[in-house]
Amino acid sequence: MIFWFTGASIQAVVSGAYRAVEFIKANIKLDGTERASIQDSKRVVEICTIYAQRGMINIFLSIFFSTFAFACLEPYFFIGYLISIALFGLFQAIFMANAGGAWDNAKKVVEVELKEKGSELHAATVVGDTVGDPFKDTSSVSMNPVIKFTTLFGLLAVELAITLDPGVAHMLAGLFFLISLVFVWRSFYGMRIGDQEAAGAPKRETVEVA
Repeated sequence: MIFWFTGASIQAVVSGAYRAVEFIKANIKLDGTERASIQDSKRVVEICTIYAQRGMINIFLSIFFSTFAFACLEPYFFIGYLISIALFGLFQAIFMANAGGAWDNAKKVVEVELKEKGSELHAATVVGDTVGDPFKDTSSVSMNPVIKFTTLFGLLAVELAITLDPGVAHMLAGLFFLISLVFVWRSFYGMRIGDQEAAGAPKRETVEVA
């Protein structure tokens, strides 16, 4: 769950950033001195906001239904699930925050201390910083609310599940798990950039997510 969450949150950032860049290339002139219109600037912010919200909705619903499914499956299994999420989530968050910060600082060192802006080394650090920003600013800091929500909501769900007949609880567990898989699929394949888009095919003005 932890590793899926980090990938899905970065996927949402990548999709929104890609479509924002494509809109800027198609509608805003970056060469001249003319400033972008307020309408175009608002559109860029809207694109980023839409993909951030839709990505987080898929992630939230996946966590919601999977938590309900594991709670209905077996109380002791769910206890182990909570412990594993807290343990792996802690170290994953520390790793991503440190790695993202290291990539970000590497670019600053090349620009400020080595003064090699525009070199191949600088281009490499820009690529690293592009990955590092969602690492430290999106996925790592979002781990805490994911762990808290799973723990608090899961404990309430377990209290409800133990009052149900075991057969009914297992059926609900299977149903909720299948529903969570739908949103897991949407978090990646519904947000991914298509081959035609990546190849530079003409884009529609509307923003769509499957």
